[in-house]
Amino acid sequence: MTAKNTRVTYYETIISVFCLLLLWQLFSWALKIPALPGPIISLQTFYAEIQGTLFYHFQISTYRVLLSLFISLALAVPLGMFLGREGKFDRFISPLVYLIYPIPKIVFLPVLMALLGLKDLSKIALIVLVVFFQILVTTRDAARGINNEVIHSVISLGASKGDLYRHVVLPAVIPEVLTSLRIASGTAIAVLFFSETVASQEGLGYYLLDAWSRAAYPEMFAGIIAMGMMGYIIYKGIDLLEKRICQWKYKTD
Repeated sequence: MTAKNTRVTYYETIISVFCLLLLWQLFSWALKIPALPGPIISLQTFYAEIQGTLFYHFQISTYRVLLSLFISLALAVPLGMFLGREGKFDRFISPLVYLIYPIPKIVFLPVLMALLGLKDLSKIALIVLVVFFQILVTTRDAARGINNEVIHSVISLGASKGDLYRHVVLPAVIPEVLTSLRIASGTAIAVLFFSETVASQEGLGYYLLDAWSRAAYPEMFAGIIAMGMMGYIIYKGIDLLEKRICQWKYKTD
């Protein structure tokens, strides 16, 4: 990306944020209720809180989400590529995936807490349980859609199974995997919020629930801002990763 494009993107981001804050302020003026403080007081509270306990909760939640996404990728991508190219195994595994995938994984939280405790493990396991299937199905479908002529031509040149997956299947599925990762990151944050409101004393979910229970609405919105920033940072990180890995998708001037 050129310096000119970078500046344009920077200005567009500023304008978008300004419009969001303006809309927020208008709703706050229109409703005039304590539960919806304006952006100014919320941002002031965020600035004060992020220098104290809010930053601690932000770190905990970010760690849980990032680790969960990494584990999900490490498990789902290889399995998805394998199922996408090995039809006989996919025909056996797919019914199990279709049976388990629609079940709301939130219902397993009490079981996970009983097995793994109330700390990080149970929350990370719950997020992985949700995100894993999203990435798995996307990766499998992308691997299944690779042109068989490409596969046969590579095999005819003497490529082994390992070479096939490394040099053909993996590069072909990466764009779809990153797209599913973007979607999964939002899902992961939503699941994290729920898990941190149940028998927890750490994380942004706990921070938000505690502020809501005390009717400390500026603090609650400070937590919402922190959660939004976490999502934005993760999303931009995925964008940068895509630009580095999938350079063919971006034109250079």
